[in-house]
Amino acid sequence: MNPHIAPVPLDKAFRLINHGPTILVSARHGGVDNVMAASWACALDYAPPKLTVVLDKIASTRELVEQSGGFVIQVPTVAQLDLTYQVGHRSLAEQPDKLARSGVELFNIDGHEQPFVAGCSAWLACRVMPEPHNQDRYDLFIGEIVGAWADTRVFSHGHWNFETADPSWRSLHYIAGGRFYAIGEAKNAHPATSA
Repeated sequence: MNPHIAPVPLDKAFRLINHGPTILVSARHGGVDNVMAASWACALDYAPPKLTVVLDKIASTRELVEQSGGFVIQVPTVAQLDLTYQVGHRSLAEQPDKLARSGVELFNIDGHEQPFVAGCSAWLACRVMPEPHNQDRYDLFIGEIVGAWADTRVFSHGHWNFETADPSWRSLHYIAGGRFYAIGEAKNAHPATSA
């Protein structure tokens, strides 16, 4: 495994996505891997840590998630802009070589069956918490976070360090029509002083 990838305590895992980045969802079942881009993911709870993600019924990745009961949420970087766009606009059903065409490299982490996308800044391994009504009606999946990791070049000591990391490590935020923004500069609020 990449020496820059370090575990993140599960009670701090929500910090990996609470800034609203575009994410990559990966899943594996029956020897088939897939990765898709998504924008609707959100931290949900601390103990046990949980998140939500919307996976449309037409997505091949959703089928793999439903069959395997697990998935990985990744935070792609500015350096992965084209990869992120490509996996979001290509279909595994139409292009069986989608991942190779999109430049996706996968790796494994011991103890986890799902594939991880190389080059991202953070990874959250999740177990599906079945909520059939939400999944069928709203395409909303709840995942219990069972493992979390981040690249120490941009996330350390429980915090993002976008302002000191190389700009290629900034997270992506999708708007529409193939347009993304990178996360901006840090701004610090000053706590109100007591009177």
